[in-house]
Amino acid sequence: QVQLVESGGGLVQAGGSLRLSCAASGLTFRNYALGWFRQAPGKEREFVAAISWTGGHTDYANSVEGRFTASRDNAKNTAYLQMNSLKPEDTAVYSCAAAGAVGRSYYTPRRGAEYNYWGQGTQVTVSS
Repeated sequence: QVQLVESGGGLVQAGGSLRLSCAASGLTFRNYALGWFRQAPGKEREFVAAISWTGGHTDYANSVEGRFTASRDNAKNTAYLQMNSLKPEDTAVYSCAAAGAVGRSYYTPRRGAEYNYWGQGTQVTVSS
């Protein structure tokens, strides 16, 4: 059974930082690109960041470019999202997702439909 479990969310003041983790089990972690998405109340889910299975390629939404950094440790089956200079508009439930990437070293999909597995999410709240 595949599981993706996010942790690290919480309440932080504007300008602060958080690091989210996504622990994976039940799959061959290195065969998957990892993505981060978020959904704020009353809004559609949006792409935040993605990292290739090698960790050598990343992609970010314009709204977080330069503030957020995606990384992964394939030996630990864990992906991370370092979030700096947080803004109130970053408040949302953040979820990680895994997309099959065998043979695709550069694969960092933005569309949710390309992802095979999803975590339950972790709440991030940024106060002004």
